[in-house]
Amino acid sequence: MKKICLAILAACLSVSAHAQHAGDNVAVLGWFHVMPKDSSTPLTTNVAPTPINTPLRLPNSFTSAGTSLSTNTANTVGLVMSHYLTDHIAVTTVAGVPPVFKIYGHGTIKPPGPAGALGQQNIGDPQTNPIVKSVRQWSPALLFQYYFNAPTAKFRPFIGVGVSYNWFSDIQLSQNFVQSTQENLGAILAAGAGKPGKTQVSAKASSSWAPVFNAGLAYNITDHWGLVASVTYIPLKTTSSVIIKAADGTELGVSKAELKADPIISFLAVSYKF
Repeated sequence: MKKICLAILAACLSVSAHAQHAGDNVAVLGWFHVMPKDSSTPLTTNVAPTPINTPLRLPNSFTSAGTSLSTNTANTVGLVMSHYLTDHIAVTTVAGVPPVFKIYGHGTIKPPGPAGALGQQNIGDPQTNPIVKSVRQWSPALLFQYYFNAPTAKFRPFIGVGVSYNWFSDIQLSQNFVQSTQENLGAILAAGAGKPGKTQVSAKASSSWAPVFNAGLAYNITDHWGLVASVTYIPLKTTSSVIIKAADGTELGVSKAELKADPIISFLAVSYKF
């Protein structure tokens, strides 16, 4: 009987060691796999007003049906820090190395009227894709998470909700896409504006706040070390723009589309409690 009691006591002590209590901090380092479930609106080109638009009958704005943008999956390192406010509620910050994406174009931009007869631009041409060869996404997030089961349990499922701020940097356009734009849409807009010379082509993407929804499972191996697996969804959208300027720097037009990335992010990581 004495041996049985000692065994039960040892088991209880072992379980109580694997716990997260109010006031604990947990650092989690692991791997993010970002899977966009993307869709986009057709590209709309806004033409800058110029006194020579009339001969080409360029409207102030036109939408090219059948055009769209898409992106790819990405992987990166993630760092998550959690502070337990209670035995069940934690406030969590999510950061890491910003993943790098590519942007692909689809369809053909064709101005209406006489301008369209002069030329059009196939942004889905394999020779010009990806049109953005590299763009870095920043999405730091703050979440409140609820952990189920007792603090002493080895397995603790959790759910979370929060907010992220998303922006993009280091946008690099494909040189083939830049050249195609200069020779097609850029040349048409320059002709309409009476601005000779090679056009300048650049791109940007808008920043935004977005909600974050999260669910996962924490497994406590020892008093300090554990494993974490989670899935996160961010209804993320951005307005992607290609800006065309004349050789003298005058803005001629902007082609833009709203890209809904809506990524599902899986996370596998190692945790350390301190």
